Amino acid sequence: MEKLLIVDDSNEIRKQLKWGLGKEYKIILAENVDGALKLYKSQRPKVVTLDLGLPPDIDGATEGLRCLQGMLAENHLAKIIVLSGNDERENVLQAVNLGAYDFYQKPIDLAELKVILDRAFNLAAIEAENRRLQSALGSDDGVMGGMLGQCPQMLEVFATIKKVATVDVPILILGESGTGKELVGKAIHSRSLRKEGAFIPINCGAIPENLLESELFGHEKGAFTGAQAQIRGKLEYAHEGTLFLDEIGEMPALLQVKLLRFLQEKVIQRVGGREDLVVDARIIAATNIDIKKAIAEEKFREDLYYRIGVITVILPPLRERGEDIVLLARVFLKRFGDEFGKKTRGFSNAAMAAMHDYLWPGNVRELENKIKRAVIMAEGPIVETWDLGLAERPVSEEEILDVVGGAVEVDQGKVAGGMDIAGMTLKEARGLVERELLVAALEKHSGNIVVTAKALGVSRPTLYDLMKKHGF
Repeated sequence: MEKLLIVDDSNEIRKQLKWGLGKEYKIILAENVDGALKLYKSQRPKVVTLDLGLPPDIDGATEGLRCLQGMLAENHLAKIIVLSGNDERENVLQAVNLGAYDFYQKPIDLAELKVILDRAFNLAAIEAENRRLQSALGSDDGVMGGMLGQCPQMLEVFATIKKVATVDVPILILGESGTGKELVGKAIHSRSLRKEGAFIPINCGAIPENLLESELFGHEKGAFTGAQAQIRGKLEYAHEGTLFLDEIGEMPALLQVKLLRFLQEKVIQRVGGREDLVVDARIIAATNIDIKKAIAEEKFREDLYYRIGVITVILPPLRERGEDIVLLARVFLKRFGDEFGKKTRGFSNAAMAAMHDYLWPGNVRELENKIKRAVIMAEGPIVETWDLGLAERPVSEEEILDVVGGAVEVDQGKVAGGMDIAGMTLKEARGLVERELLVAALEKHSGNIVVTAKALGVSRPTLYDLMKKHGF
């Protein structure tokens, strides 16, 4: 049974939560900061509910925020749910900025709180499994070349790598751009009998056709204008090692013929040369095109496909990898946080949702770049959607006041001071209307976050983002 730490100075609330949640969780109770921190360190609960008004500052939030920071210092992935009253909005926002997982407004509805707790425990379990997997991969002598994943498709890729690495046959890796095809090639090479030899990559689509032949096969002195010396090609450099042909689907037809001859006979001729050279190199090829369509359109030789595709490894796009997105995002966050000396330690709920909803056309490479951007752009320890570049950065309260001139009333297309809405930019007008709807809904429902979110048809994390965006 999972442990749940409840920190509240109210004996009535502690009893209510222990009675209502005792069947689902092992309940641990604390009524002050020192007791809570001691229990947290000894019991290590995955989830905590925390009242900000703890003694001796029961009417403020200093003790509650101190408790929050103490727990996060002990475990930056702690799932701490802040329980708040109607008049604690500013303190709640501060708690979330410090790293609180979520907040829930009193009075407590056990059914609603159970949903939040269930989500928190599920996320904690996923993160624990991610850490276990990361540790397991890291302890495997770096064989997977930095690749991480726990989805079924990636586990199948890892299993295939282990099976085929020591079998000295050509490999074809299929997958969209940015999925990590070269990493798979390196992982296979590092487990192979050729691991002491060189791993030589070449991108067939990045080199002009008239130069690619020389790059692959080398050339003799005088073979063409500018050939002032004999040059060995990538295949010779890969002797007793592995040649990684990235984007082989872009290889010109003439070179496909020469590559096919090498695969069949293990000999090459340099450009301008007549001597057959024996080369012992394993070929691992990769492409992001539909190779069978290319064959049907006679853009790729079918006989070459059967030669290079003795074993085929298919990499899934990031959008189909589920919680791997979270795993990879956290790994990149730590890496770039350390690299840039930033204290970013997590993602807001809205940022997590945005990463799950985004289709990632650039796959893992795009995720890595967006996390790097977020670490650089983030103003606090928690990464927001706009830090990732997945949402427009919210306009500050000062900027809003500059646009609307203070309190706003909409009347027949005009705002206070006679400013014409038609003269505003779409961004300004949208922000103005959005803020007015938010103010009206909060006033109508007396600041009740849960009811206001339902009335506006948004989630509670989204409502929090809107409140933060408009300076509430």
